[in-house]
Amino acid sequence: MKLTEEQNKEIKEQQSQQNKTKRVTAPELEKILYDAIPILDHGFIRVVDYMGDDTSVVQSARVSYGKGTKKVSTDSGLIKYLMRHWHSTPFEMCEIKYHVKLPIFIARQWIRHRTANVNEYSARYSILDKEFYLPEPKHLAAQSKSNRQGRGDILEGEKAKKVLDLLKGDAEQTYNNYETMLNQRYDGSTIDENSVGLARELARMNLTLNTYTQWYWKTDLLNLMNFLRLRADHHAQYEIRAYADAMLDTLKKWVPITYEAFMDYRVGGTEVSAKGKVILQKLINGEDISIDNSGLSKREWNELMISFNLNDRII
Repeated sequence: MKLTEEQNKEIKEQQSQQNKTKRVTAPELEKILYDAIPILDHGFIRVVDYMGDDTSVVQSARVSYGKGTKKVSTDSGLIKYLMRHWHSTPFEMCEIKYHVKLPIFIARQWIRHRTANVNEYSARYSILDKEFYLPEPKHLAAQSKSNRQGRGDILEGEKAKKVLDLLKGDAEQTYNNYETMLNQRYDGSTIDENSVGLARELARMNLTLNTYTQWYWKTDLLNLMNFLRLRADHHAQYEIRAYADAMLDTLKKWVPITYEAFMDYRVGGTEVSAKGKVILQKLINGEDISIDNSGLSKREWNELMISFNLNDRII
């Protein structure tokens, strides 16, 4: 990822600000505030603003005048209790705002999380940068035969080269046509002074989905964790998972106590159905239990066995 001289200048100006505040701040997050964290080939994530910290969650839960307690262990115990028992409202009291640069096809997947405020770069008013996402060969895979929305075996050699050539060729060609319709290059220069360009809001429809866009994405702590629980999961698409992994690190810097509880109870934990609970109890007691007398489907049975590493019972 390369930032322009203008972008680097803007980041340095933002980081040079010295503002006094009576609000709580997160020292570790302050260290990376405004930094562009590189994602994929041309993308990035920047934390540009936030409100609250772990003590804000505690304050909200207790509805008190204080910002927390004198003992971190006490705050930790309460936050773990809230997370463990799904008491979610106190986590809504903290907010964070990201500046994200990402491929359009990932933005369309991302926007399905509707619990955020979003303002996207407008191609009606400005010309999109000539930047396209091209996967590394190790991330090119065939369609999975068992999962309609997943990847299968990695493409290698000539097959991978052909796919990359097609992606690059299509992106270059459509962007060239985009410039031709606009009668303007991405650097602002005119192609033909005697021609009139097509409206930007129309010309943009020709661009490929691997073209990069940008937006500001603001959400509260609860919905950020809901997003990360899905998108940082190993089942998530690699490209959006790359962004989620970086955001996980910002979560840790922002609210370390909440992060620890989140990783323990949400990311590292698992949910068990009422039937699944009965099966586990029988297994613990040494009783004979199998899929035939479990009342579970094959998929439910296997998911339960995988969750508890009972691989010898997977069928």
